Amino acid sequence: MLSDTIAVNPLLHFDRLPDFPAIQAEHIRPAVEKVLAENRNTLEELLGKSKSLTAPDWSNLMDPLDDMDDSLNKVWSTASHLNSVSNTPEIRQAYNECQPLITEYYAELGQNEKLYACVQALSSRAETLKLDGSQRKILEDTLLDFRLAGVSLPADQKKQYTVLQTQLSQLSNQFGNNVLDATRAWSHNITDVADLSGVPELTVAAAADAAQKKNLQGYLLTLDFPVYFAVMTYADNRELRETIYKAYATRASSFGAAEWDNHDVIREILRLRQQMAELLGFENYAALSLARKMAKSVAQVNQFLEDLILYSRPAAQREFAELSQYAIDQYQLAELKAWDVSYYSEKLRKQNYDLSQEELRPWFPVDKVRQGLFDIVETIYGIQVERDHSAGVWHQDVEFYNIRRQGEVIARFYFDLFTREGKKGGAWMADCRTRRQLSIHGQAVMQQIPVAYLVCNFAPPSADSPALLTHNDVTTLFHEFGHGLHHMLTRENYLRSSGISGVAWDAVELPSQLMENWCWDPQSISMISGHYKTDETLPGQMLEKMLAARNFQSGMRSVRQLEFALFDFTLHQTAVVEDQDFVCEVLSATRNKTAVYPVPDYNRFQNSFSHIFAGGYAAGYYSYKWAEVLSADVFSRFEETGVLNPGTGSEFLDKILSRGGGADALSLFIDFMGREPDIAALLKQEGLQAH
Repeated sequence: MLSDTIAVNPLLHFDRLPDFPAIQAEHIRPAVEKVLAENRNTLEELLGKSKSLTAPDWSNLMDPLDDMDDSLNKVWSTASHLNSVSNTPEIRQAYNECQPLITEYYAELGQNEKLYACVQALSSRAETLKLDGSQRKILEDTLLDFRLAGVSLPADQKKQYTVLQTQLSQLSNQFGNNVLDATRAWSHNITDVADLSGVPELTVAAAADAAQKKNLQGYLLTLDFPVYFAVMTYADNRELRETIYKAYATRASSFGAAEWDNHDVIREILRLRQQMAELLGFENYAALSLARKMAKSVAQVNQFLEDLILYSRPAAQREFAELSQYAIDQYQLAELKAWDVSYYSEKLRKQNYDLSQEELRPWFPVDKVRQGLFDIVETIYGIQVERDHSAGVWHQDVEFYNIRRQGEVIARFYFDLFTREGKKGGAWMADCRTRRQLSIHGQAVMQQIPVAYLVCNFAPPSADSPALLTHNDVTTLFHEFGHGLHHMLTRENYLRSSGISGVAWDAVELPSQLMENWCWDPQSISMISGHYKTDETLPGQMLEKMLAARNFQSGMRSVRQLEFALFDFTLHQTAVVEDQDFVCEVLSATRNKTAVYPVPDYNRFQNSFSHIFAGGYAAGYYSYKWAEVLSADVFSRFEETGVLNPGTGSEFLDKILSRGGGADALSLFIDFMGREPDIAALLKQEGLQAH
């Protein structure tokens, strides 16, 4: 029977989708506290049963643990999602209050020696119980998680480890909030439209609308990425470009409000991570990070990055030299500054290929792109995507969909595509519900289908036109949908191997980066493009120019990603030095190896590097390049058979996409490709020649 608490708290209705219109900030803490209390009671009962201790099997040990995790995830994933997409002061406060409770709970769980012994005992019975491959992989992963949670540490060090985890969780949340607040606080009011010369009409219209909403005259620019990108790429006003560049590059730093400065937050995060690594017996946090990844050693990742720099930087240097000469010859600009690079690059692209990102926008209205995306995945994977209006959503722009196979709903997802106030920047996929077989006394009773959140931050529609995407936006949408497919098309029945659960972090980007390739395939482009006024497909001449421009400045793009990756990985191998700004020193040394043009001294990119300080990519940003190698290699199979070939799609679905974390990533890759990964496909795809 439902308790009164459950009856009135929509976060505790686990048998249905979250009722977003009914969820309030005051529901979050009571729901979290109730689930944590129930889980602790369940665990106590579980460990009090002699059978689960002496002769554990899957149904009397792992199924109850999955039930506990699933209940907590249904509450916490919803709260976390709202904290990201509807960041009101009340929701933020409730989230901040609960985060230490969650961290403490998982620390308790990870350091429970009796539970650890039970999982060890079950693992030792794997052969006797005839456990399948996914179950054995889960047990290996779970035992590793115990060891990395400090289960074998002495009591005093366990306590220290828990304190470190709690502090790190709070600091990561603080870092993200500081970036959000600093981004939200900045704006620039322009009264003379001439100052916006060159800026696309859509951006100007949005700026006028933003000003009107704030009761201001003229135009209001913000640091939302669509606005920032448009100004940096198209604004003729060099002073304006510098203004918005400096504001963006100094977010959450000493150049703004002191309470949002992430300088000390970064140092403390790094110090605590190093302490955590040393407690667990690792030389540094980079080594600890790799314990759960596809890469086998710190040395291997360092060499991987050095090799890619070797291939990429000469091309990047040639490209920047060409850009500099172009700026001199055509515009008499003696020195390119950081705020000039995007602007003159776009002009050079226009000269070389007679095409700009903005010119492509009219051919990529969001409705056409979305339907084309659905048509592509339906063709490749034998599924059907349909709009469903029955689910409650957190904002009127959010849409909800079902995925069917042969009439049966196998997954569902939310689409939240447009930027707005109170929503964190960037694009991501997160799980709302995870596929698993629900059991009672070891007997399957029903299948829980996966549900995903798919979030982007595109420029919204205006009064004059629907939302129009750049081709870069299109690739972002496809990328996130690739993550979504990994989560939604899984066939794993266990919570800990379903979707992206249990997938090595440096392999988790494979399905997402793979999907980007269809954005460059002529047949696929005809499916995702159509002029918003006439529905005319992207003309052949424009298509040829777009494809020809694919590798424009690919070297510069590559070294930029390598700069982020090398900075992150080196930083997490570097001892914290109290009396010097070692973070800036590491970044400076990294740029000496990777960058082809200088940035101003005031640049504080690291202060808003949320991927590694507020996300899951600490000592793992290299995963993007690592997975690019995997995805380029995998796509070469599709190219051989036809990129919309359902046969190849079915094989990829069977051997990688649906397998989730049920087997190690390298084994799955080899099963599909018949060999280990080869960097050659990526070098070919990006037009970079091996030496």
